[in-house]
Parts: sequence; structure tokens; C-alpha cells
Amino acid sequence: MSLQSARCTIRSLRSSWRACIKTRTALPCLTRGGLPAFGKFWTRGVKTRTVVKASSLPQGVLPALPPDEDDDTTASYPTMLQQHLNNIRKHPDCVVLTRVGDFYEMYFDQVAQFAPLVNLKQAKKMTALGPVPMAGFQHTQLERYLKMFVMDHGKQVALIEQVPLSNAERSLRPGGPQYDRQLKRVFTAGTLIDENFVDPYENNYLLAVHIDGEVPVGSKPSDRGQVYERYRRSTRVGLSWVDLSSGDFFTQASDLATLPSIVSRVMPREIILPEGLSDVGPSRLQGLLGEGNYSLHFYRSAQIHSTTTVESWTPMLERATPEKQAEAFAPCEIAAGSLVLGYVRERLVDLQIQLQPPVRRSDDDYMAIDKQSLRGLEIRSTLRDGTFQGSLLHAVRHTVTKSGSRLLSQRLVSPSMSLSVINDRLDLVQEMLEQDALREDVVVLLRRTADALRLLQRFSIGKGDADDLLNLARTIGVTSEMAQLVRDHIVSREDSIPTAGHKKHPPPNELGFLRDIHQRFDLDGPAKVAKAIEEAIDEEGLNQQHVAEAESQAKVEIMAEEVESADAAGEPGPKLGRRAAKTRAVADAADSISNDIWIMRNDASPTLGRAHSDLESLLKRKNQLTQRLRKQLKAESLNLRWTSNLGHHCHVKGKDTRTDLAALAGARAIGSTKSTRSFYLADWTHLGTLLEDSKMRIRMEEERVFNKLRAQVLESLMKLRRNAAVLDELDVACSSATIAKERDLIRPLLNTGTSHNVIGGRHPTVAVGLKDRGRLFTANNCGVGDREKIYLITGPNMAGKSTYLRQNALVTILAQTGCFVPADYAEIGLVDRIFSRVGSADNLYQDQSTFMVEMLETAEILKQATPRSFVIMDEVGRGTTPEDGIAVGYACLHALHNVNKCRTLFATHFHALADMTRDFDHLACYCTDVAEDADGSWTYLHKLRKGVNRESHALKVARLAGLPTSAIHIAEQVLRDLRKERERAEQELNGGQRILLTAAG
Repeated sequence: MSLQSARCTIRSLRSSWRACIKTRTALPCLTRGGLPAFGKFWTRGVKTRTVVKASSLPQGVLPALPPDEDDDTTASYPTMLQQHLNNIRKHPDCVVLTRVGDFYEMYFDQVAQFAPLVNLKQAKKMTALGPVPMAGFQHTQLERYLKMFVMDHGKQVALIEQVPLSNAERSLRPGGPQYDRQLKRVFTAGTLIDENFVDPYENNYLLAVHIDGEVPVGSKPSDRGQVYERYRRSTRVGLSWVDLSSGDFFTQASDLATLPSIVSRVMPREIILPEGLSDVGPSRLQGLLGEGNYSLHFYRSAQIHSTTTVESWTPMLERATPEKQAEAFAPCEIAAGSLVLGYVRERLVDLQIQLQPPVRRSDDDYMAIDKQSLRGLEIRSTLRDGTFQGSLLHAVRHTVTKSGSRLLSQRLVSPSMSLSVINDRLDLVQEMLEQDALREDVVVLLRRTADALRLLQRFSIGKGDADDLLNLARTIGVTSEMAQLVRDHIVSREDSIPTAGHKKHPPPNELGFLRDIHQRFDLDGPAKVAKAIEEAIDEEGLNQQHVAEAESQAKVEIMAEEVESADAAGEPGPKLGRRAAKTRAVADAADSISNDIWIMRNDASPTLGRAHSDLESLLKRKNQLTQRLRKQLKAESLNLRWTSNLGHHCHVKGKDTRTDLAALAGARAIGSTKSTRSFYLADWTHLGTLLEDSKMRIRMEEERVFNKLRAQVLESLMKLRRNAAVLDELDVACSSATIAKERDLIRPLLNTGTSHNVIGGRHPTVAVGLKDRGRLFTANNCGVGDREKIYLITGPNMAGKSTYLRQNALVTILAQTGCFVPADYAEIGLVDRIFSRVGSADNLYQDQSTFMVEMLETAEILKQATPRSFVIMDEVGRGTTPEDGIAVGYACLHALHNVNKCRTLFATHFHALADMTRDFDHLACYCTDVAEDADGSWTYLHKLRKGVNRESHALKVARLAGLPTSAIHIAEQVLRDLRKERERAEQELNGGQRILLTAAG
């Protein structure tokens, strides 16, 4: 016997004997060769004799055995718990969930830490080392708890699945575990792909940030000196973000100063940083990245700078990046891209992802909207409560597809700086607006499509089922119809062009955008894929499968509800095991039915056709055997059955149970009750085995056909993605056209100037809200940018100053997005950046008062605004004394007028600013007012007019808000006294000036 064989023998004996002793069962004795013979036993207290030949024993001194994890000399956890504990050590930053039977469970210290987050009840599992905390849930509830852990609490979840061991592996460890437990995937907020809880209307971005150089530890406002500002502007930052659910992949190079604004625009669900930044405090990191609803994690990626290139990304892309494009990537972009792809590769474990080629973003291609403006202008959510309803996106989103909604959201936060791109979008919107039939036909077709981009991504990772294939085939069919619809429309429009003699005028230039749309459809390969799918998949069989699955799921949910109800009432739970035993026959019958449900057509492949032909022949033989046995035994109730515990057997009931089986050769009774009787018959056992083999061949061939179809989809992946992108553009155009028709919007005119000329402008969301309540919105003009680069706006509270500021910024954003705008006329010079200083609140977490937040925002505007920027500033300086506030306000106006020279709308209650800026050549004063009637009633005049309004009418607003009458009277008296004092001071000042002038004369 070899040394290795001896070791295996001793380990096997030790494990077997220990198991027998613990369970008080018989111990195996040794046979020739030293192997256990489980047919001979001895029990405790019984004398036995064992003879072993010396020649069969290993000779010499055996070296010490390596430590065995099951050694009884020291107590240990059961194998499953030890595996779980090992996985906790391997993934210390994850919630570890291990599959145990029909449950996912967590153990040890993680139970107390994470179970309360998702309202899981805690229990204990007894082991040799004492009780171990545990908690778990049914495997059918996995997505529910994943959502709570990952999306609601920003945790990472390591999912450990149980994998059956092979017979060879089990034979090496008799009595040992039947399963191995392996990491399937690590779920994080940014690496979700096809989970049902992923928001279908927004992208699910994972953002990686790479910062060149070291990050200073200081985080207090006092650190924001000139040295720190130079550091922010000069430090290069690489960003890369991906959406695994759709395959989008972007990169951008920027600086540390603009990083928070880019993060706000991307709106990632998760941000990853190099592990080297883990020592930087959370407060400092939040200051660098900005606030947001994202989870933050660190990832170790060694030697990114020296070893990674754009070419190294190719295995995770649908096609390689062209060499000329690869050369354009900055080193910090490459580092960020490698960081995000490495993180994705590690979290997805064995899943192979295929992303679209990376798209480089540049500040020159898109209007920059900083994080304060995204929030203050309520582009994605409202400022007050953060809800979607009431935001700009809510007001302009009439898309009919989920992917179209995502595209519109992307465009709103990244308006284009290209006149050609903007005008192409506006041309398409105008065509949809003027051609009602075309728009309605396009919308009808779009409603029949699936979310192709996310559906395709399921196939790219080796997932996707028959339903996904059918949805994709239908979408391809709709795409073909859409291409034909656009082509027919182009021909129709060309035919409508007036003719001169026998010659037709050349097509108008405005149809160029339609031809571009039509040419971008690529249908050759996808059409073949759709035809193959439709010819292969049996929809009727698929529907039957859905019904069977729904019934099974309903039973599970009913049992789960019964358990929860009993637990809530403090009653013992139902005996589900007993119920399962009683209904096993029903379940077996259901399994038998489901096994006969096929999702592929018989003619999907020649092999499948032959297999179904063989099955039909066997089913005929089964029917013939049934009829023969019924006739031979005179038992009409006889059925040929299969169950999981009895296998293939014959079954009779009622009076037929008295049938004599002696006349039936080879029959063997296996059980009976008062009303039923079962027996084995060799003929049925043999025929049943043939039937099962035939069904197995069909299932295997169906799987092969399915995999072939999925491979065909992947071969056309790029074409399918491009087609889906065209459908999204049509959806966004139809959405804008629908809104333009309903709300009387107009097409804006864009140019390269720096003026903003809007006549009859309206606020996109406020106007809609007032209309819904039966009220009219007061439109206003705005001609800022030519001679008057700054509007200094005064007026009473609630008279519409803030609304006026915001509406002009939003009109600009909509125009450069490629949407029609709420106005009578709009001509706008391209804006490179929009800044909004409105609605600040304190940030006590970072030791910043309201005024400090206001000053930080104002500082960013004065440092970054260019002559092409658009700035709106509301009540700058209001958080301090009037004197200080006026000084700050004047300093801002002076900088904006003389340094930045940008379009600015500046609203204030500091009326002295109007006097102090009289010599500003490019500043004009405008105001709103209140109309008072003779009876003391009053109304707001929201119409903007030239001039200065030195009355804020604050007490009118206080009375309107319901301030007690006594308090109003006191305020009025104080206000009168203050005005008298101010008038007296002015008179004294004027008198003193007259005396000085007289003396000088």
C-alpha cells in the first residue's frame, strides 16, 4: 500500500468511525487491504473479533498527517458553517448569504449587524462550539432582500450557491457534505444587470474616479485658499462610468474642481475609488465628490499606470476600440476605465459581460450644469422634497419606452453644444409635430417594442430565456416596420414637392435628418435572427409553461403567508412537511405534465423532429400497453404512472384493487390502501425508461437550439444596439412634439452669439401646474446679453422674481437639449455653462452655515463663469447683516459685469444696489410690483417692467401667511418708526452736504 493510500484510508476510517460514534450506530470493521466493510458491524458492549493480516498493513513509520478540518481532537464548526465563515473572511466588506436547501442564510456576527436592516428574525444554530446566530429567508424572496441590502442600504452582497459534489468527490469523504458552496456573484448597487428592482427609467451607473497625485487631508473651509484652489484646478481626474444593464461605457478627463458637478450629472448608484484613498476621511471624500444617493467603495487595482492600456479593455467590449480613437484617451481616463472594468470583472465572477465601445465625453461637447444648478433648477427632482413629480424631467417626459426615457434624462443633464446636432434634433421634432399621422404611427409602433438595450445585455452575459428571445424578435419586426414607415414618409414628402414642367425640384434640405434616420437602420442580420426565433419557439407551449410556473409560485406564496400569519398571531405554524407528503402525488403529476411542455417547435431542427416522432411512437406504445392491461386484468381504472418515490408503476383503484395479479407475468405488488393498489410491471418499467430517455433527448436538443439562437443574437449585437438607439431618438422626438402640440411650444433658434432673446417666456413646470388648477401663467420677455448683460431685478416677495430667473435658465437647457420651448419666440446664443445660486440650506455635517454654503456657491460662479455662460443669482448676501449683504452683492455684480461679462439675472431685496450700479454700462434694472386697490385689497403683478421697486411688501405676505393680527400691527409700527428714522438720517445727510457746498462756494 502506498503512503498516499494509507493516508486516505486512515482519514476515511477516522471520519466514518466518528460519524458512527456520534450517531450511536454500528461501526465498520476492517477487511483485507484495510478498507471499511460496512456489511459487518459491532456495537458497543458486544464482544467481536477482527483478524487483519500483517502483510496488508503499511510498514515503517508513517509521517505525521496534516491537520484535518474534521479532527475531533479540537471541536470545530460543521462543514457548511466553516465554509460560510471562510467566505466572510474572504469578503469582509460584503453581506454573505449562503444557500442552504431552499433558504439563503447568514451566520455569526453578521446576523446582529445586518438582519435588523431588513427585518429578518434572528435565531440560533447549535454546534459543538456553542450556539451560532443565524437568520435567513426563502430563496424565492432573494430579489426582495437584495433590493433592501443593495439599493436601500448600499451594501455589497456575496451570494454563495450550493453546488452538488460529484460521486467521486463524495466517495473520498463518506458521510461528509453532499454540497460544495461557491461564490456565484457579488451584488453591488452599480453592478446590477437584469434584476427586477433596477429602475427602468434611469440608467444604473457605476462610476470609477482616478485622481492623479495625493489628496490633502484638510477639509475645513479655511483650507480653501489660493494654494488649494490651484491644486483643485491643476489636479487631473479621470472618470469612467458604465451601465451594465444597457452596456453603456463612458470616460472623461477633468479636474478636481468640476468633479462634484460631473458626479451630479452622471448620478451614479455606486462610486469606486482606488484603495489608496481609503485613508482619506469620509467628510473629505464627500467634499471632493459632492453629495448624492450613491454608495462608495474602494477597490485594489495594482499597477494601473504602467500595465493597462485601452487595448486591455477589448475582452469586455463588443468590438475593439480603433487605434486612432484609443490614442485620444488621457492616462487618467485609462486608469479610471481599467479601475471600473476590473471591479466589474471581479464582482461578476464567471459572468462574461460585453459593453459598447467607450465614448469619450468632453466639456466642449456639452453644456456644463453644476451640481447646485441641477438641484436648484429642479431638473430631475424637486428642491423641496426630492420627488420626481414637479421636476423638469417630469414636465417634458412623454416617452412611451423605458429606454427613450433614459435617453431624455441623459440629454437634459448634458445639453449639446453642437449647432448641427441641436438642429437635427429640432428638425425631427418639427417633422413629428407637423405630421400628425407620422407621429401617431411611430408612437403606436414604439409601444410594441421591448427595452431592447437591457434585453440584449442579458444575452451578452449568457442569460436570457425564451421570452426574451420572443420579445427581441417582436422588437426587430417593429424596427423593420418603422424603417419602412420612415422610408414611405420620405417618398411621400418628395412626391408632394411642386414640379416645374417635367422636372421635379430637388428634395428639400430639411429631409436630410429623415434620410439619416432611415440609413442608420441596419436590418439585414437582425431580420434573419427574428425569423429564426419565430420559426423555432412555440408560443403556445411557452404560455403553458408560464401557467404551470405561476401555479407553483402561487402555492409557495400561500404557504409562506400561512407561516407569517401564524407567527404574527403567536400560533404554531402549519405542518408544511405533512402537507407536502399528502400532495406529493399531485406534485408528481404536475411535474409529469410540465415535463411534457415543450417551448420549441417540432421542426426547429431535424434532430428535434426525429425526437418528437420517437416520443409519439413511444406514447402510442404506452397507450396500447394501458389498453392491453385493462383488458387483460378487466380493470378500467388502471393507469401507468411515475412518481418520484416509486418510479414507474401501475395503479388501480376502487373495485379493481381486488384484481388477481397472478395472471400477469412479472407483476410485483408494492403497496395498497383500502381504495388503491400499486404494482411494478417489467413491460411498463422498460417502456417508461425509454419515454424518459426520449424526453431527455428533446430537452437537450431544445437547449442546443436555444443556445444557437442566443449565439445568433450575439452575432448581431452591434446592429441591434444601433437600431435600438434610433428607436430611442424617435421616441424622444415624438415626446417633445406631443408636448409642443399640447402646450403651444415653439421651436427655438440657436446661434453662436451671446444673447438671450425670449418673448413671452413661461416656466415649463409652473405654467403646467397653474393650468391644471385653471389659472394662467404671466409670460415675460427677456433680452439679456446684448447691450444689457445683467438684469438687476427688484420687487416684492412672491411676485415672481425667482420664477423668472429659473424659467430663462430652463428655456436655455430645453433649447440646447433639442426640445421645443414654452415661449412665443426664442433666439438663444449657445451657453457653455449654466450657474444657479438659489435656495441654499446649511450643511452642518461639514460645519457650513447657510451663508457659508451660499458663499461657496457664489465663489464657484465667479471663478468659472465665462462670457458664454448664463448665471442666475437670487438674494445673494441675505444670510448676513444688510451692510455686509449689500457689500457682497455689489462685489458679485462688479465681478460679473467687469470680469466674467456673462449673461446674468440677479434678483435682490437690497435696493441700494440699484443706486450703487448706476454707472455700470451693461446693467439694467427691472422689477415686479403689487397693485393696491382703494379698498385695501391688492394683487401681485408678475409682469416684469423696467425700473426699481423699493417696496418688498413683506407684511402683505406675512398677513397672507396667517401671521396673528397683533403681530402684524407691531410689525407695521416698527416699520413706520424705521422709515422715519431713515428719512431723518437722509435729511441730515443732505443738509450737511448743502452746508459743505455753501462753504466751498
